[in-house]
Amino acid sequence: MEGPGGQEDRRAATTPETDKSQDIRVAAAARRSLLVVGALAACIATGLWWLRREPAMEISAPAEIAEARVRELPAQSIPRIPFTDITQAAGITFVHEDGSYGDKLLPETMGGGCAFFDFDGDGLPDLLLVNSQRWPWDQRPEERPATLALYRNEGDGRFTDVTQAAGLDISLFGMGVAVGDFDHDGHVDVFISALGKDRLFRNMGDGTFIDVTDQTGVGGGAEDWSTSCGWLDYNNNGLLDLFVCNYLKWSKEDDLAQDFQLTGGGRAYGRPQDFEGTFSRLYRNEGDGRFTDVSTEAGIQVRNPLTGQPMGKSLGVIFYDFDRDGWMDIVVANDTVQNFLFHNQGDGTFQEIGMMAGVAFDMAGAARGAMGIDVARFRNNQAVGIAIGNFANEATALYVSYDRNLRFIDEAIPTGLGPPTRNALTFGVFYFDYDLDGRLDLLAVNGHLESEINRVQASQHYEQPPQLFWNAGPEHGTEFCLVREQQSGSDLVRPLVGRGATFADIDRDGDLDVLFTGIAQSPRLLRNDQQAGHHWLRVRLKGIRSNRHAIGARVELDVAGRTLSRSVMPTRSYLSQVELPVTFGLGDLNEINAARVIWPDGTVQIIDPPAVDQTIIIHEDLSLSIGK
Repeated sequence: MEGPGGQEDRRAATTPETDKSQDIRVAAAARRSLLVVGALAACIATGLWWLRREPAMEISAPAEIAEARVRELPAQSIPRIPFTDITQAAGITFVHEDGSYGDKLLPETMGGGCAFFDFDGDGLPDLLLVNSQRWPWDQRPEERPATLALYRNEGDGRFTDVTQAAGLDISLFGMGVAVGDFDHDGHVDVFISALGKDRLFRNMGDGTFIDVTDQTGVGGGAEDWSTSCGWLDYNNNGLLDLFVCNYLKWSKEDDLAQDFQLTGGGRAYGRPQDFEGTFSRLYRNEGDGRFTDVSTEAGIQVRNPLTGQPMGKSLGVIFYDFDRDGWMDIVVANDTVQNFLFHNQGDGTFQEIGMMAGVAFDMAGAARGAMGIDVARFRNNQAVGIAIGNFANEATALYVSYDRNLRFIDEAIPTGLGPPTRNALTFGVFYFDYDLDGRLDLLAVNGHLESEINRVQASQHYEQPPQLFWNAGPEHGTEFCLVREQQSGSDLVRPLVGRGATFADIDRDGDLDVLFTGIAQSPRLLRNDQQAGHHWLRVRLKGIRSNRHAIGARVELDVAGRTLSRSVMPTRSYLSQVELPVTFGLGDLNEINAARVIWPDGTVQIIDPPAVDQTIIIHEDLSLSIGK
């Protein structure tokens, strides 16, 4: 028997010459074995071929090959629809305060939400702008603290600052806004997300708001960094619930300690990859002025399967019933981690299916830096498209699903949306029919995080032009066509550090005007001056059994053999809310064949086909059976 060192002794006793001789003999034997095995395999294969061979194929005369033809596409002609900057003329003097003072802390780059909503019930969309503030440790002199800003629409092209009179002259490190009537009193209330405590303001109906955050229980955690937010009725009880995205686990100390640097030197804003993720929050409306945080039991808290830590780094959110089962689903756009699709199970819970549905990653299986988001039936059929704005050098996504099947394919490249958006860093993004031709177009608001980015990346700029994409229709090779300055005017495409974006018909002429916000900049209010002569219809819903403003309802019009569908959902874009009425462009059509409302509980209400070129109000019919 060999001792403990026997094997080592044997290796030591073997000389290099002996090893070489043994290797030669072994290799020769192996080659002989392989030759024998190969010959046997060849014989077996030949036999099998002979037994299984098919009769010889008869060769006929070569078939005539059809001449290749290039498919001719219908001519495309992007309309000239000018947008005019009326910010100063309208009396809007707001300037966003980002809090920056030199240390480059990440929250300074992310704020700037906005909302159009009718706070005083006069039928005109008013404007709310969300502000951040100076840091508590910033010792620079300040004339007056930065606050939220509420502008009342006077109806003659002017807006009046009523912030102080309304009780909204509140300072906080604000991010986003959600508007909705949570207490069912007919007045639209305001929720503000922030770095730190969030705030809920109840609309008293007399032009003023009061802070009801503490009694309602929706303030969130003192360390939360909340971003996009929105109201929805996820359990179909007629009461608006609240979803709030949370971004990162952040602190000044962690940010400074990581010492982010630009290439070539100098402090840089940090990357989200270097911060921990967080959970978003879902608040259930109890109907008595209080909310319950049901995030855990509802299943919206997603953990990293490897670490068990919170996965989400959430910046954008939309609500939509994708499979049309009567229950509102939720899509969350995440920054540098996979996107979430929460499928409503109808029992108060959600199942996260983003990966199975195909919206979690790009086509290469990589997570992108996702920000703004919107969803619509942009082809006027059953196809549903989720548009998500992404970071620089990552194209905007366009996840398309067909026939309610919860399976999506990114069609950004074949539709023409992908290539023009690759260099842009996109935040706000939304669908709207800016030329009233009946097809939903897409607008994206862009801007970088780093003011010195051009010093290290020649293709990137801090201020970037917004991008408007005209929907040419699916019959064209390029479905989304980038609108140039000569077609939109210079005001629309003038660069800015874009963040929030919203739309409304501010002057009651039937077309949709837009507003952008920018970091440490004035917002940009753009009047739509289209003169295409297209017809239109605007619809405002009044819920009774449903929530008061019918958030989550759908309006459908049958015109010329197709169905136009628009959702009542203010939560879109990035940190922002659009107006509640829905707008249908009708092009040259002056007749509507049929019209109906699908209320949030699934009830279908048929209405008489309305005349075009007007705004109509539809009240919920309680005589109809629920879900019928």
